[in-house]
Amino acid sequence: MTTTEETASAELKTQEVVTESLDEGDVAADYLEELLDIADLDGDIDIEIRGGRTYISIVADDQPADLSSLVGAEGEVLDALQELTRLAVLSATGERSRLVLDIAGYRAQRAETLQAMAQEAIKQAQADGEPVHLEPMSAYERKIVHDVIAEAGLHSESEGEGSRRHIVVSVSGN
Repeated sequence: MTTTEETASAELKTQEVVTESLDEGDVAADYLEELLDIADLDGDIDIEIRGGRTYISIVADDQPADLSSLVGAEGEVLDALQELTRLAVLSATGERSRLVLDIAGYRAQRAETLQAMAQEAIKQAQADGEPVHLEPMSAYERKIVHDVIAEAGLHSESEGEGSRRHIVVSVSGN
């Protein structure tokens, strides 16, 4: 293949990923719009593609408290809705989805909390030299924390099983 053919091939693959992501986003948005109608809730749905991954946000026009029932305590309802939305996409497209759903800015606020928690764990690990065990969290949340830890040059790994899976932060990989 020539350089021109390779470039054209790469551009076509990028277009295919974006098209698949948009299709995924459209299916998810339709599913979520129906859900909002059934629940008699108002909200705008925004679709964004970042790094080949679809991010869907539901934001309230007037009262964000109306959407809080879709978030639930500690985001449990939100996590369930995200999984149901992924299943709706799978059913419609035949493709597994890794879309991320945020409602009323919950995940964005949680990401800020997790980043602050990671910074505190970094300080504690550096000060004590001892491993720091964080609270159990979802895979998506652990990814956020792992990224902050790696950026600081420290080591982190996940331990535990299922709902008890958590991150251990240490100064070195030992």
